[in-house]
Amino acid sequence: MRLSDVSVIYSQYGLLSKASDVVALRDVSIHVRAGENLGVLGRNGAGKSTLMRVMAGVLDPNHGAVDDEGMSCALLSLNVGFDPELSGVHNIVMHGMLNGLSRREALDRVPAVTQMSGLGDAIHRRVSTYSSGMRSRLCFSTAISLDPDILLLDEVFGVGDREFREKSRKIMFERFRQDKAIVFVTHNISMVRRMCDRALWLDEGRVRAYGTVEEVAAEYQGAASGSR
Repeated sequence: MRLSDVSVIYSQYGLLSKASDVVALRDVSIHVRAGENLGVLGRNGAGKSTLMRVMAGVLDPNHGAVDDEGMSCALLSLNVGFDPELSGVHNIVMHGMLNGLSRREALDRVPAVTQMSGLGDAIHRRVSTYSSGMRSRLCFSTAISLDPDILLLDEVFGVGDREFREKSRKIMFERFRQDKAIVFVTHNISMVRRMCDRALWLDEGRVRAYGTVEEVAAEYQGAASGSR
């Protein structure tokens, strides 16, 4: 997948007039190849989640181009793609159909997702009744079951109970050894060093560094130390 000079601008409106636009991404260019693992670093509000939504095709950029190069994507985010007023089962089916599966194919995934998530009978309850850890289990298990060419993970490793976090990380390590591309947002630099080939540092919507993990991590940590 290739992003070329991608910019995303959010327009704001007040009660009486239009407020200043917010530039969430500005001229971002990256290339994610098959089998590559890319870690995305940055402070809150840096544009990380917006980047993931653009890559997933959930959000169209205002400027620039996105070429998926024929690769399928699945976005795993606690804030995107699940309807809290529907049950876990209905969300699994809806998510699958939105990603190109037939209704029968989507229904066939329900038992495997239920088993992986460990939600049991709660899979039939409305997602609005779930804890953040339960939503994380549902999101991860649903996205991973699609087996996409690119798996996009938006800050999900920090939630859920310890047992499921370890389980999900084990699954991710197995995926990293396959010919899949994985892009994930995190504040955990040690995880990026352990799991990724390259890293991206976003700051106020701009690319501050993009390259090898050690180069980007050093710049990111250096800036964080200098700001204290």
